Amino acid sequence: MKIFIWRFSYRLVTTLCLLGLTAASEPMGKNQDVVLQIGIVQRFGAKPTDKLELAPTKGDRLTLKFAVGIQKQTLVTDKPIQLATVMQPLTSPVVQEVLVLGDFRTFETAEDQAKRWSDQGIEAEIAQPERWQVWAKRDVYNSPLIRRLLLQSIKTSGDKNAYLSTNIQQKVPKITWVVNGKNYSPNYLEVTAGKDLVKVNTNEQPEQKRVYAGKITLQPNAHGHYTLVNTVPLETYVRGVLPHEIGTDAPMAALEAQAIIARTYALRNVRRFTVDNYQLCADTHCQVYQGLSGTAKNTDQAIALTRSQVLTYNHEIVDALYSSTTGGVTANFSDIWNGEDRPYLKPVLDAVNQNIWNLSTQSLADDQNFQQFINLKAGFNESKWDIFRWHRETDIDKITKDLQKFLQSKKSPYSNFQKLQAMSVVQRSSSGRILKLAIKTDIGIFTLEKDEVRSAFAAPISTLFYIQPLNKGQKNLWGYAFIGGGLGHGVGLSQTGAQNLAKLGWSSAKILEFYYPGTKIREHR
Repeated sequence: MKIFIWRFSYRLVTTLCLLGLTAASEPMGKNQDVVLQIGIVQRFGAKPTDKLELAPTKGDRLTLKFAVGIQKQTLVTDKPIQLATVMQPLTSPVVQEVLVLGDFRTFETAEDQAKRWSDQGIEAEIAQPERWQVWAKRDVYNSPLIRRLLLQSIKTSGDKNAYLSTNIQQKVPKITWVVNGKNYSPNYLEVTAGKDLVKVNTNEQPEQKRVYAGKITLQPNAHGHYTLVNTVPLETYVRGVLPHEIGTDAPMAALEAQAIIARTYALRNVRRFTVDNYQLCADTHCQVYQGLSGTAKNTDQAIALTRSQVLTYNHEIVDALYSSTTGGVTANFSDIWNGEDRPYLKPVLDAVNQNIWNLSTQSLADDQNFQQFINLKAGFNESKWDIFRWHRETDIDKITKDLQKFLQSKKSPYSNFQKLQAMSVVQRSSSGRILKLAIKTDIGIFTLEKDEVRSAFAAPISTLFYIQPLNKGQKNLWGYAFIGGGLGHGVGLSQTGAQNLAKLGWSSAKILEFYYPGTKIREHR
């Protein structure tokens, strides 16, 4: 049987188009204010107990727009509205099915894999039901037969990661609310307010009523439930990010640096949730965003001082990745994720005194060098932070359970192992990050790669660590010590390091040049 593979022209929606830039290096032109769509409650209706309250601020009113059939309706109320989930029985079961081409910890690795499928002629899209996934594009592979033929072709080629995700629905979530004693239940709701402020309260956080500027919409997503989306101008969005990403007590230069890269990161990443018809999420898979709740005078001042400024490389918006704490050295992009390296994201010794360690002559890819480096504690930008260095011990039963759970989430054939026999680091990068960790079990040896290592175990909070087997007086293996440094992926700016440099008198421009060599600050409009 001949199987035809559809050619996929993988379209990367970038902010270069958004800002009027082409792939070639061109001066950044003036443009209108950018408006973003942020998924502030991503999976509303996934649980039958889900509830939401939308309310006006004091003295204001909400305007609700929706459609019943083909008739558009508008309602105005000065009272809070309660959105509740009702599971509606279907007259006959509905089969929801997607062909999953792979499961991944991060968007970056998923995007690289989607491009690889594109190069093989298979159209793909990226989704995030829980972990990030690459799907065979639903409107192309739109029948059970086509999906199964494609899966058979993929498995014949030797790929074991693809599988069919099939869900038979007996009920579907419907969202209802009451206004003036009348019940409504359309699939889409748009909410605005006279003062352009809407309070949002969920049953997940009943004590927190967050205030969001701009428009709020409730819309269907790709997973069979709903997303609450905040449509908000870029500068207002950054006001909702800064206090929650770096805090309100950081020195001004660090706040300014964070404002520039928060703005840059948002513009670079508007493609993340194309499958769900919005752009960014509001948690650590993107940037933490909580509307106008928690805004402060000094963070607002930093945003005002850097208004419209973004970080560029050769006149293009950079991939402004950042993390909490690098552990003393930043990482290449490819140390953590699959994909092409960025010239401005490379190992930088996170210290003012660059003589502490010579990365060119004492490569951290060498395990002996690495262990010596990770035992250095003084002289780094992050030395005074508790998570700069850490030592965590885990018994073999806990390690086994964590690893089995991770492998099950990946649909790995090794998830059935019963006994973990040994672990060892097989390969490190030049920044010391683990590239490959070999696991020996009763059913065979497999390898964890890059950022998978953080997902597989509870103990390590970065991939900058080494392991030591522990017996603790027992005859058999008791467990392992994870000895490392840093928190997060370690690519780009260190939030803790930036604060130390700011305290030493460094400007925001100098801090950004340190962590992103060769970049320049420019106006985006």
